[in-house]
Amino acid sequence: MRSHLRTLRAVVLVAAVLMAASAVAQSLPRLPADIVLPQSGDSPGKVTFSHANHVGFQAKPDCTACHPKLAPILKAPKDAKRAPITHQAMLKGQACGACHGKTAHGFDDCTTCHK
Repeated sequence: MRSHLRTLRAVVLVAAVLMAASAVAQSLPRLPADIVLPQSGDSPGKVTFSHANHVGFQAKPDCTACHPKLAPILKAPKDAKRAPITHQAMLKGQACGACHGKTAHGFDDCTTCHK
């Protein structure tokens, strides 16, 4: 009898954990697919922006940290051509440089972004 009671408690506990995890997952926004950024002529390789890498550390991602000020998403169609981001612009705090080099890791290792 005690064995059945322990099993029942374990099943109830597992069900509660799964329900809680499901509720948390449903409250998070579905993140967009990775974006391959335009490559400038002197770029050492393509840069792929991953939303998951940039908001994965947050319990509940806040899209307004970047959108619409840093990365407008409503002004141009999805297939619109974007100008390449340069290191000069980033060093001035534009584009990726708004965070990288200030609150996030800097530009020490090119292979962190360029693949």
